[in-house]
Amino acid sequence: MPSGAPKPESESESESESESGSGSGSGGKPGSEAEPETGLETGSGSAVRDRLSRLLDPATTVLLTVECQRGVVGVRSALPELAAEARRSGVLDRIARLAAAARTAGVQVIHAVAERRPDGRGANLNAPLFRALAGLPVQQHSGTPAVEPEPPVEAAAEDLVVRRLHGLSPLAGTGLDPLLRNLRCRTLLITGVSANVAVPNTVFDAVNLGYTAVVPRDAIAGVPADYTPAMIRHTLAPVATVTTCRAVLDVWRRHTP
Repeated sequence: MPSGAPKPESESESESESESGSGSGSGGKPGSEAEPETGLETGSGSAVRDRLSRLLDPATTVLLTVECQRGVVGVRSALPELAAEARRSGVLDRIARLAAAARTAGVQVIHAVAERRPDGRGANLNAPLFRALAGLPVQQHSGTPAVEPEPPVEAAAEDLVVRRLHGLSPLAGTGLDPLLRNLRCRTLLITGVSANVAVPNTVFDAVNLGYTAVVPRDAIAGVPADYTPAMIRHTLAPVATVTTCRAVLDVWRRHTP
């Protein structure tokens, strides 16, 4: 936690476990919130819920899934340790529930997919990660099953899919930002993998672009498992609203006609 930042509040263990199960538009003003439903501000439970309800207004919120694709979190993953953690923790199931609730509430769902041309043209090679991924037996080649959503996450007819051939974030140098602005998005609800790289990159890029980033802490995964909560607390909490899937679902149920 940066020097001088207030200590984030935490919710009761019973509420967290009840949701988690057995597993561990433009111009929006950036939020500064910490786990689970508050930011770096304090207040009563009802005040926090009211703030979250305003942030997650279906008219100005987009749910983003990051790299929830077969070649990343599926059975035949290029990153089997990450895939195993995404399933063990229940993250994919919770993301699927969030997506279903989003569609019912009128929230746009967008899937961000990382892929690569078979010839590698346009792909980054300027970091050890990119060079390592290029040598793996499972490749995220465009047009192959590896870049399709991994069940139970699915791309419904009304969802949008943004594919990128380069970089670490779906917001850097892709068409996602103008799509969000055309959708009048102010709040970006970020889910998926990994807590190590793509998720924090997405959060930082969203805040830099003026969106309020909201992260359900039980809807992202990384490796090792104990890294994710530490990263959320010390890296994301100062710049994003950190909440839970249960809290998001409760908000959207209240918004659903």
